[in-house]
Amino acid sequence: MQTLIEKGVKVQMCVTSPPYWGLRDYGHPKQIGLEKTPEEYTLNMVEVFRLVKELLTDDGTLWLNLGDSYSGGGRGGDPKHVKADNSASSTMESYKGMPPKNLIGIPWRVAFALQADGWILRSDIIWSKPNAMPEPVTDRPTNAHEYIFLLAKKNKYYYDSNAIKEPYTEPMNRWGGNKLKATGESVWDEGTGQQTYRTRNMRPDENGRNRRSVWEINTRPCKEAHFATFPLDLIYLCILAGSRRGDIILDPFIGSGTTGEACERLGRKWIGCELNEKYEPIFKKRTAQAGLGI
Repeated sequence: MQTLIEKGVKVQMCVTSPPYWGLRDYGHPKQIGLEKTPEEYTLNMVEVFRLVKELLTDDGTLWLNLGDSYSGGGRGGDPKHVKADNSASSTMESYKGMPPKNLIGIPWRVAFALQADGWILRSDIIWSKPNAMPEPVTDRPTNAHEYIFLLAKKNKYYYDSNAIKEPYTEPMNRWGGNKLKATGESVWDEGTGQQTYRTRNMRPDENGRNRRSVWEINTRPCKEAHFATFPLDLIYLCILAGSRRGDIILDPFIGSGTTGEACERLGRKWIGCELNEKYEPIFKKRTAQAGLGI
């Protein structure tokens, strides 16, 4: 990314899913994710996204997907399960910062560190997974969500709320129905027993409501990579909200090329970075862009 900065390249947004801490060994000596402590991992994330910020336009945004980890044996807190899955269990088991079975809070550690480094932490989006993988634990709920953080470089940034509106889930049957235009008068709400002050239309846009912060999207396997990847449907929402057609989008951990494929389907250009050369045939098969790329 330093080369891109030196060339004066600018991107409208970054959407990415970095390697999670202690989850998997990708077999590269410079990989991120096998740091000895969460603190070291967090510092590395700050350094990466400091470079990303330099590449962003002033109205650009960062959409960051991160999963969490448990102390003492991987994300599930079960060393046997982690070892059987060929994950980086040695990293987790060597961390002595807290007793085993603790949820470490990696996503929020990184989010707060980025906030302290000057990013504006604008939203925490819950990626809810209806088809979440079962876990061999019986002393806590099965994990079925991850975080996507929306961070901005400046107070004013590009965000197209209309592009990702969602349908209303229920008909408007209070306050005069769908067509009500509030007068701004104080009105007694018999349903709640409260004095309510309305200054806006109840439904100013008949095409839908502003998207909520919980996104229910299934995980999707990548046959070539043999593990679940950032699903296209998830990236579509980020790209549609954070960019215009023709904009350049960055993914500094592009892996199997899901971000590149999503960009091309939505009429955007993309720049991707990836240390592991084994992914090159996969993302070349999924993408057709010439000129930018890896």
